Amino acid sequence: MTSRFLGAVILPGALISVPLARAFVKAALRLRALTHDEGDEYMVLLVVSELVTNSVRHSNSGRRQGGLVTVKLRAKGPVLRLAVVDEGASDSAPQVRRVEADSDGGRGLELIDEMALKWGSYEVATGRVVWADLAVTACVP
Repeated sequence: MTSRFLGAVILPGALISVPLARAFVKAALRLRALTHDEGDEYMVLLVVSELVTNSVRHSNSGRRQGGLVTVKLRAKGPVLRLAVVDEGASDSAPQVRRVEADSDGGRGLELIDEMALKWGSYEVATGRVVWADLAVTACVP
């Protein structure tokens, strides 16, 4: 089974892009009738929020004037792949870190790790891609 490209959006490397990314993904899911399950939709929107937030906070996309973040969406059967492309960073690859219970942040990748079938990252010529595969029960082939 081949995957279907559902769309992409290029956004500024700023926190304003988090709700814009959610709106894009929500519209794509509804336009393509990929899910009618509110729990699935909530999960997908939470994951895209965390991916874009991390990209803006921890990559050159958010550190430099005019930085950009791209959100891409694909479907393969009941699996939705969210990918966020940013301008990379000198830091190491994204990894789950355990934080104290009273910490104000740092749980984004931990949430993604719990919700995604799998996730990962890889380098590209222009930066880094962080992706997550999510099971969406009503996703059509």
